[in-house]
Amino acid sequence: MELQQLDLVKKYLNLLVSAHKLIVGCVLLSFFAALYFYINSPEIYQSSASIVYQEQRINPSRFSPDQEVDIREMLNTVSQQVLSRTNLERMIKEFSLYPDMRGNAPIEDVIATMRERDIEVEREGRGNVFSVSFKGRDPQTVQKVTNALAAKFIEENLRVRQERANETASYIQDELRMSRETLHKKEAEMRDYKLEHYNEMPEQREFNMNRLNALQEQLQNIQSNIQSLEQTRLLVSEQLETLQNIQASPDAAAPGDSQTGPEGPAAELADAKSRLQELRTRYTEEHPSVQRMEKRVQQLETALAETDVSDDQSPTIGTRATSDREERAARIQELAYQLKEIELDLKAQRKESQNIRNQIQKYKEWIDAAPVREAEWADLTRDYEELKEYHDELVSQSLSAEAAQSLEVRQKGSQFQVVDSAFLPKTPLKGTFLKILLMAAAAGLVAGSGLIVGLDFTDTSFKSVREIENALNMTVSCAMPRVVTEPEQRRSRSLNLLWYTFFGCFLLAWLAATVYFWNQGDILL
Repeated sequence: MELQQLDLVKKYLNLLVSAHKLIVGCVLLSFFAALYFYINSPEIYQSSASIVYQEQRINPSRFSPDQEVDIREMLNTVSQQVLSRTNLERMIKEFSLYPDMRGNAPIEDVIATMRERDIEVEREGRGNVFSVSFKGRDPQTVQKVTNALAAKFIEENLRVRQERANETASYIQDELRMSRETLHKKEAEMRDYKLEHYNEMPEQREFNMNRLNALQEQLQNIQSNIQSLEQTRLLVSEQLETLQNIQASPDAAAPGDSQTGPEGPAAELADAKSRLQELRTRYTEEHPSVQRMEKRVQQLETALAETDVSDDQSPTIGTRATSDREERAARIQELAYQLKEIELDLKAQRKESQNIRNQIQKYKEWIDAAPVREAEWADLTRDYEELKEYHDELVSQSLSAEAAQSLEVRQKGSQFQVVDSAFLPKTPLKGTFLKILLMAAAAGLVAGSGLIVGLDFTDTSFKSVREIENALNMTVSCAMPRVVTEPEQRRSRSLNLLWYTFFGCFLLAWLAATVYFWNQGDILL
C-alpha cells in the first residue's frame, strides 16, 4: 500500500516537472491578467473616523436618555437620521458626488447606492467606540465627506437626545396635569361629602357622645327646675287663693262680729291639719306635698293668731282692720306678680327643654349614622391614597425630567465625540500592485497544476509498467526504455528554445508594461 502511494507521488511530481512549461505559461498569463485588472479597475479610496459615545459626567437622573437606551439603540437611531434621504441628498449636492450617475439615474438610486455601498457604520470592539467610513474616487472628497458624516452623527445625536428629553418632559407634564385634575376632583368630592355629613363622620362620634351626655344632664337639671317651679307656683297659687278668700270674706269687711269671724279660719286650719296628718301617713317629710301642706298650716295658724289679737284689741279694731285689708291687697298683688313670673319661667324652661330634646334626638341620629358614613367614606376614599401616591411620584418624575431636559439643552449630557478624524487616504482599496501580483502568481500556479492533473486524468495511455500489469493482470518480464534519435533530440531542443524565447519575450513585455504604468503613476508598488 505504501509502495502504491509512493509511486503515485512520483508520478505526479514527474508530471509537474515534465509539464513545467504549462505552469510557467499560466503564471505569465495571470501576471498579464493582474496587470490588466489593476490598470483598468477604478481607484476607490476609503477614509474612516472613530467616534466615541462619551457618557455624561454629571450624575444622570432616571429620566436621562442614558437610562432608557444603550449605545446600540442610540447608534441605530442616530444612524437612521444621518442616513436619511434628506441628509444624504444634501450631502451629495454639497460635495458634488456621483456626477455621472446623477445624470443617468434618479436621485433615489444615487442615495441608495451611497447608503448601501459606500457608507459603513460599524461598532468597534473597544467600549463605546464605533467608526463611520466612506468610499469614493477622490481622496480629498472622501476625507471631507467622512468628516461631514462624523459631524452629522454628533449633531443628530444632540438633536435626538434633546427631542427625547423634551418629549419625556412633555409626556410627564401631561400625565401630571391629568393626575392633578383627577386628584382635585376626588378631593372636591371628599370635601363636599364631609361638609354635607360633617357631624355624622366617625371622627365626630366621640364628640357627639360627650355632647349627648351633657345635653341629657342639662335636660335633667331643667326637669328638676320645672318641678321646683311647679311646686312654687302651687304654693303661691294657694297663698294667693287664701288671701283672696280672706279679702273677699264678710268677716273681713265686718270685724266687730267676733263670734263668727274666727270660725272660718279655725275650721280651715283644722281641715289643713287633718290633710297634713293624712299625707304624713303616705309620704315622708321630704315629699313636696307634705312640705307644701306644712307651709299651708303655718300660714293658717299665723292668720288665726292675727285674728285673735285683733279680737283682744277691740278698741283699735276698726283702724287695724283697715290696715290689714290694705296689707292683704298689697300681698295679693305681689303674689299675683310672682305667680306671673313663675308662669313665664315655666314657659321658658319648657321651651328650652323641648329644644334640648330636639338636640338630643339630632345627636342620636348623628351617632346612629356614623357606621353608615364610615362605610361610605371608606368607599369614597378607597383609591385616594393610590392617586395621591401616583401624583407624588409624577411630581418627582417631572423634576427629574426637567433636570435631564436642562442637561440636554446645555449639552452636558452624554454625546458623541470624534476620537480620530478622517484621514486623507493614500492607497486605494484595490491594494498595492505587489499584493495583486502575488495573488495572481498563486492563482497561476494553481491553475497550471490543475490543468496538468486534469489532462492526465483524460489521458488513457499506459505510463508505467505497473499500470500495464494492473490493466492486463499479467506480469511484465521485460521493459525497453524509449530510444530518442538524433533528429528527435534536435527537434526537442529547437522547441524548447522556441518556448523559452517566447516566455522570455512575454515576461519582458510584461515588465515593460509594468514599468511604464508605474512611471505614469497608475501602479503603486
